[in-house]
Amino acid sequence: MPDEALSHLDERGHAHMVDVGDKIVTQRTAEASGHVRMAPHTLALLADDAMPKGDVLATARIAGIQAAKRTSELIPLCHLLALSSVKLDFALDTELPGVRIRARCRVAGRTGVEMEALTAVSVAALTLYDMCKAVDKGMVIGAVQLEHKEGGKSGDWHREPATLEAEPPAAPVAQRDSIKVLLFAALRETLDTESIEVPFTELASATLSGLKEALIARDARFALLHEQQVLSAVNQRMCKSDAPLSPGDEVGFFPPVMGG
Repeated sequence: MPDEALSHLDERGHAHMVDVGDKIVTQRTAEASGHVRMAPHTLALLADDAMPKGDVLATARIAGIQAAKRTSELIPLCHLLALSSVKLDFALDTELPGVRIRARCRVAGRTGVEMEALTAVSVAALTLYDMCKAVDKGMVIGAVQLEHKEGGKSGDWHREPATLEAEPPAAPVAQRDSIKVLLFAALRETLDTESIEVPFTELASATLSGLKEALIARDARFALLHEQQVLSAVNQRMCKSDAPLSPGDEVGFFPPVMGG
C-alpha cells in the first residue's frame, strides 16, 4: 500500500489534517460528474422554465459554486483553498430522463481539488431536487464521481470508460392485458386515487383518448382529463390524445405546475 494511501491517519490511527506546507505549489484541476433522474413530465417542465421556484439551473449553478468554495467547512479534513475557477455545466437528457451535471475546479496550490469538484456536483444536484420537489418527490440523485484530476505529486488520473458486460437474456414476462394508469399531484388528490388498472378491452379505441373515455365511463369525475392543461405520458414519454396504446402500457396524467 502506498505511503500516502491513508495519509489522513497518524501512526495511532487517529484522523488528522495532512501537513502540506512542504509541498510545491502547482496548477491542479479536477472534474466530477453526477446526475438527477426525474420523471419525464418534470424534465419537460424544467425545459420550459415552468418550475414554480424560478430558474432552476441558474440557482443550482450558484449553489454548486458556493459549495466548492466552502468545501473545507463541510468535509472535516479538507484544506481551505483559494480556488481560481469553478465551472458547472448542465445537460437535459431525455434518455435518462433527467439532468446531467459536470463541475470543473482549478487552483494553484499544494493539494488537489477533487473534493471541491465532487462537492460542487453534489450540492448542485441537491439544489435541483429542492427546486423541483414540488412536482416530483421521486427524483433520484446518482453517479456522483470523479472523472479526472491533473497536477500534484500523484500526477494525472482519468476514469476509464465503463465496459458494458453482456447481460443474460431476461426471463419472459407475462404480458398484461390491461393499461396501468398513474395520477400525479393535484389529480391524485382530486380523484382520490393513485393508480388504476384498466382492462384493454374496456377502451373505446386503442388510443389515449379511448382510455380517457373508459375512465369517464367508470367515474364521471375523470372528465377533467379532457381539459387542455392536463398533460399525459405513455411509457414515460410525453404524448397527445391520439397516441396509440397497447396492452401493458403505462399511462401517466399530471396537471401543470401553478406555483407553491
